[in-house]
Amino acid sequence: MANTIPDISLNDGTTIPQLGFGVFQIEPKDTVAAVTTAFEAGYRHIDTAEMYGNEAEVGEAVRVSGLDRGAVYVTSKLSNAFHRPDDARKAFDSTLAALKMDYIDLFLIHWPLPTLYDGDYVSTWKVLEELQRDGRARSVGVSNFQASHLQRLADEASVVPAVNQIEAHPYFGNEQVRAYGREHNILTEAWSPIAQGKVLNDPTVVDIAGQLDRTPAQVVLRWHVQRGDIIFPKSTTPKRIEENTRIFDFELDDAAMERITELDKGEAGRQGPDPDTFAYLPN
Repeated sequence: MANTIPDISLNDGTTIPQLGFGVFQIEPKDTVAAVTTAFEAGYRHIDTAEMYGNEAEVGEAVRVSGLDRGAVYVTSKLSNAFHRPDDARKAFDSTLAALKMDYIDLFLIHWPLPTLYDGDYVSTWKVLEELQRDGRARSVGVSNFQASHLQRLADEASVVPAVNQIEAHPYFGNEQVRAYGREHNILTEAWSPIAQGKVLNDPTVVDIAGQLDRTPAQVVLRWHVQRGDIIFPKSTTPKRIEENTRIFDFELDDAAMERITELDKGEAGRQGPDPDTFAYLPN
């Protein structure tokens, strides 16, 4: 197998690189260097968000890279502070201004916030439908949506999200949400794919890595890839950034896949907030 990052098809006819580079918790002052290192390692998919505070630096890294804009896939996400439709439109304009781009490849609602804004994430979603129609967002999707939230969009809106970006890793497979996505042609993007590093010392993962002469991180990322999910591990360490790309030239057999899947702890394995109750608003 060639060690190249594959593109996978979305339900709107576009494609997305299956491996991306996430910039969550990377300080703005470090973002250009980190993204530049990622480009040098072969990444062409960068995942940022308004609430990360580093959209401008992602745009700067794209510009100084010398890469054609069409060769780089850029995702950003709507801040929790701007769910009202007019606010969402202005926030999207601000995202494009920060990136200094005239379109974005994928724009997501960052959190559903069902206990805020009268629980009305549908009107927010309809703004994203507008953005896709006018071509400034090539694809639109959601993040941290539960199956019930996705079903409400199906009942009340006209566009099916291209992706749902959710917490998923061996300790929290998030299988109910992934299953809904498979049934409705919504691709899963897995954030925190190595559970913030917690799975890397798991005896099962270490054992499989030893058998394959791979690192534990490579084994877990390969598990995600074979499940068909999109992943974007975050690192600022050049060696690890490069290492995380070397997951397409080996395979896990069915037994190894099952051993890792069986590490699922259900809700006890969740590292991040519960989307049904999360109500954070940035200042």
